[in-house]
Amino acid sequence: MDKWFNVGKIVNTHGIRGEVRVISRTDFADERYKPGSKLYLFLPKEKEPMELTVKAHRQHKNFDLLQFEGYGNINDVEKFRDGILKVHESQLGDLKEDEYYFHEIIGCKVFTTEGEEIGKISEILTPGANDVWVVKGKGGKEHLIPYIAHVVLKVDVKEKTVIIDPMGGLLS
Repeated sequence: MDKWFNVGKIVNTHGIRGEVRVISRTDFADERYKPGSKLYLFLPKEKEPMELTVKAHRQHKNFDLLQFEGYGNINDVEKFRDGILKVHESQLGDLKEDEYYFHEIIGCKVFTTEGEEIGKISEILTPGANDVWVVKGKGGKEHLIPYIAHVVLKVDVKEKTVIIDPMGGLLS
Protein backbone atom coordinates (compact mmCIF):
# COMPACT_ATOMS: atom_id res chain seq x y z
CA MET A 1 0.00 0.00 0.00
CA ASP A 2 1.30 3.44 -0.92
CA LYS A 3 2.20 5.82 1.89
CA TRP A 4 1.73 9.53 1.36
CA PHE A 5 2.95 12.38 3.55
CA ASN A 6 1.23 15.76 3.87
CA VAL A 7 3.15 18.78 2.66
CA GLY A 8 0.42 21.39 2.99
CA LYS A 9 -3.15 22.45 2.31
CA ILE A 10 -4.13 24.85 -0.46
CA VAL A 11 -6.41 27.35 1.26
CA ASN A 12 -6.87 29.93 -1.48
CA THR A 13 -5.62 31.48 -4.68
CA HIS A 14 -3.35 34.53 -4.64
CA GLY A 15 -3.44 37.15 -7.38
CA ILE A 16 -4.32 36.41 -11.00
CA ARG A 17 -1.17 34.59 -12.17
CA GLY A 18 -2.01 31.12 -10.88
CA GLU A 19 -0.42 31.29 -7.43
CA VAL A 20 -1.98 29.29 -4.61
CA ARG A 21 -1.75 30.02 -0.91
CA VAL A 22 -0.55 27.02 1.11
CA ILE A 23 -0.53 26.37 4.86
CA SER A 24 2.54 24.18 5.11
CA ARG A 25 2.86 20.99 7.15
CA THR A 26 6.24 19.94 5.83
CA ASP A 27 9.56 19.54 7.54
CA PHE A 28 11.65 20.75 4.59
CA ALA A 29 9.71 23.49 2.77
CA ASP A 30 12.74 24.75 0.82
CA GLU A 31 13.29 21.30 -0.65
CA ARG A 32 9.63 20.42 -1.22
CA TYR A 33 8.85 23.73 -2.94
CA LYS A 34 11.96 24.25 -5.05
CA PRO A 35 11.23 24.68 -8.77
CA GLY A 36 11.03 21.32 -10.53
CA SER A 37 9.82 19.42 -7.42
CA LYS A 38 6.88 17.06 -7.87
CA LEU A 39 3.91 17.34 -5.53
CA TYR A 40 0.68 15.39 -5.63
CA LEU A 41 -2.63 17.15 -5.14
CA PHE A 42 -5.40 15.20 -3.42
CA LEU A 43 -8.78 16.86 -4.00
CA PRO A 44 -11.82 15.99 -1.85
CA LYS A 45 -13.97 14.66 -4.73
CA GLU A 46 -11.22 12.97 -6.79
CA LYS A 47 -10.08 9.36 -6.44
CA GLU A 48 -6.59 9.80 -7.90
CA PRO A 49 -4.02 12.46 -6.99
CA MET A 50 -2.93 15.01 -9.60
CA GLU A 51 0.82 15.34 -10.21
CA LEU A 52 2.02 18.94 -10.16
CA THR A 53 5.47 20.40 -10.82
CA VAL A 54 6.51 23.46 -8.82
CA LYS A 55 7.33 26.41 -11.06
CA ALA A 56 7.89 29.06 -8.38
CA HIS A 57 7.80 29.46 -4.60
CA ARG A 58 7.85 32.47 -2.32
CA GLN A 59 6.74 33.25 1.19
CA HIS A 60 4.13 35.85 2.01
CA LYS A 61 3.08 36.49 5.61
CA ASN A 62 2.44 33.05 7.19
CA PHE A 63 1.86 31.31 3.87
CA ASP A 64 3.87 29.65 1.16
CA LEU A 65 2.81 30.80 -2.30
CA LEU A 66 3.27 28.24 -5.06
CA GLN A 67 2.93 28.39 -8.79
CA PHE A 68 2.77 25.19 -10.86
CA GLU A 69 3.99 24.53 -14.39
CA GLY A 70 1.13 24.73 -16.89
CA TYR A 71 -1.16 26.64 -14.50
CA GLY A 72 -0.49 30.34 -15.12
CA ASN A 73 -3.92 31.79 -14.47
CA ILE A 74 -6.22 32.09 -11.46
CA ASN A 75 -8.95 30.24 -13.40
CA ASP A 76 -6.63 27.21 -13.75
CA VAL A 77 -6.02 26.86 -10.01
CA GLU A 78 -9.32 27.83 -8.37
CA LYS A 79 -10.33 24.15 -8.41
CA PHE A 80 -7.22 23.32 -6.30
CA ARG A 81 -8.69 25.07 -3.22
CA ASP A 82 -9.07 22.75 -0.20
CA GLY A 83 -6.75 20.22 -1.82
CA ILE A 84 -3.96 18.58 0.16
CA LEU A 85 -0.44 18.54 -1.30
CA LYS A 86 1.48 15.36 -0.53
CA VAL A 87 4.67 13.52 -1.43
CA HIS A 88 5.04 9.78 -1.86
CA GLU A 89 7.24 7.92 0.63
CA SER A 90 9.69 7.23 -2.24
CA GLN A 91 10.37 11.00 -2.35
CA LEU A 92 11.62 11.07 1.23
CA GLY A 93 15.36 11.44 1.16
CA ASP A 94 17.93 10.22 3.66
CA LEU A 95 18.54 12.59 6.53
CA LYS A 96 21.70 13.54 8.35
CA GLU A 97 22.30 12.23 11.85
CA ASP A 98 20.04 13.98 14.40
CA GLU A 99 17.52 14.99 11.69
CA TYR A 100 14.04 13.49 11.63
CA TYR A 101 10.85 13.74 9.64
CA PHE A 102 7.87 15.12 11.54
CA HIS A 103 5.98 11.83 11.16
CA GLU A 104 8.83 10.02 12.94
CA ILE A 105 8.69 12.36 15.96
CA ILE A 106 4.96 12.93 16.38
CA GLY A 107 3.58 10.19 18.62
CA CYS A 108 6.86 9.53 20.47
CA LYS A 109 6.65 9.18 24.26
CA VAL A 110 8.88 11.62 26.14
CA PHE A 111 10.76 10.61 29.30
CA THR A 112 13.13 12.50 31.60
CA THR A 113 16.61 11.19 32.33
CA GLU A 114 15.12 9.86 35.60
CA GLY A 115 12.57 7.75 33.68
CA GLU A 116 9.50 9.88 34.42
CA GLU A 117 7.03 9.91 31.53
CA ILE A 118 6.16 13.48 30.48
CA GLY A 119 3.69 12.67 27.69
CA LYS A 120 3.45 12.21 23.93
CA ILE A 121 4.63 14.56 21.19
CA SER A 122 1.47 15.88 19.50
CA GLU A 123 2.89 18.46 17.10
CA ILE A 124 6.02 20.30 16.04
CA LEU A 125 6.28 24.08 15.88
CA THR A 126 8.85 25.74 13.61
CA PRO A 127 9.18 29.28 14.97
CA GLY A 128 12.68 29.96 13.66
CA ALA A 129 15.99 29.14 15.28
CA ASN A 130 15.01 25.62 16.32
CA ASP A 131 11.93 23.42 16.29
CA VAL A 132 9.76 23.14 19.38
CA TRP A 133 8.09 19.84 20.21
CA VAL A 134 4.65 20.08 21.83
CA VAL A 135 4.19 17.31 24.41
CA LYS A 136 0.70 16.50 25.71
CA GLY A 137 1.08 15.46 29.32
CA LYS A 138 -1.16 14.13 32.04
CA GLY A 139 -4.43 15.99 32.37
CA GLY A 140 -3.97 17.58 28.95
CA LYS A 141 -1.17 19.88 30.11
CA GLU A 142 1.16 20.91 27.27
CA HIS A 143 4.92 21.13 27.58
CA LEU A 144 7.08 22.89 24.99
CA ILE A 145 10.42 21.16 24.41
CA PRO A 146 13.02 22.98 22.30
CA TYR A 147 14.83 20.60 19.94
CA ILE A 148 18.37 21.47 21.03
CA ALA A 149 21.21 19.15 21.93
CA HIS A 150 21.40 19.84 25.70
CA VAL A 151 17.62 19.30 26.15
CA VAL A 152 16.83 16.40 23.79
CA LEU A 153 19.41 13.78 24.70
CA LYS A 154 18.19 10.71 22.80
CA VAL A 155 15.65 9.99 20.07
CA ASP A 156 14.70 6.43 19.16
CA VAL A 157 12.24 6.56 16.25
CA LYS A 158 11.92 2.76 16.11
CA GLU A 159 10.87 2.54 19.77
CA LYS A 160 9.03 5.90 19.51
CA THR A 161 10.78 7.28 22.61
CA VAL A 162 12.60 10.50 23.43
CA ILE A 163 14.78 11.17 26.48
CA ILE A 164 15.11 14.78 27.65
CA ASP A 165 16.97 16.65 30.36
CA PRO A 166 14.23 18.70 32.06
CA MET A 167 16.73 21.51 32.79
CA GLY A 168 16.01 22.10 36.44
CA GLY A 169 12.38 23.15 36.61
CA LEU A 170 11.61 23.51 32.90
CA LEU A 171 8.77 21.03 33.34
CA SER A 172 7.26 22.17 36.60
